[in-house]
Amino acid sequence: MTVASLPERLQAAMTEARKRRDQPRTLLLSTTLAELKNREFELNHPPSDDETIEVIRRAVKRRREAAEAFTKAARQELADKELAEAKMLEEYLPAAPAESEIRAAVRAAIAGGAKDIGQVMGKVMPQFKGRADGKVINQIVREELASPV
Repeated sequence: MTVASLPERLQAAMTEARKRRDQPRTLLLSTTLAELKNREFELNHPPSDDETIEVIRRAVKRRREAAEAFTKAARQELADKELAEAKMLEEYLPAAPAESEIRAAVRAAIAGGAKDIGQVMGKVMPQFKGRADGKVINQIVREELASPV
C-alpha cells in the first residue's frame, strides 16, 4: 500500500468530513485546499508535500494572529474558533522538533562563529524549515546569545 501525499490526505479528510456532515471541518479543509490550488497556479506544478506544509503553516499562523486580535478585542468566542481551526490544521503538519534539538543547533551555530541574531538564524532556520516556528527559534537564539558562555 502506498502512502498518500499530503494534498491527497487533505482531500480525503474533506470528503470524510462532508460525509459526517462536519460543517466547520469541511469549510476549513475546503478553504485550505483552495489555498493549495492557488499555490499550484503560482508554482505551475502540483505542490509537493513540503510546499503543502508551507501553505498549512501559513494558514495556522494567520489563524493564531486572528485569535490574538480577537482576544485583544474581547471577542473570546471568535478567538476560540480560530484556535480550534489552527489545532485542526496542525494535525497535518509534521511533529515539531524538541526544544533541546533546536537549542543544540543554535549552540552549534554560535560555536561555529555566528555572533548575532541574524547570523545564527541564517544558519539554524534551514535545518528546521517547515518543522519549527520561526518565533520559537528566534526566542531560543535570543536566550542563548544573552546567556554567558
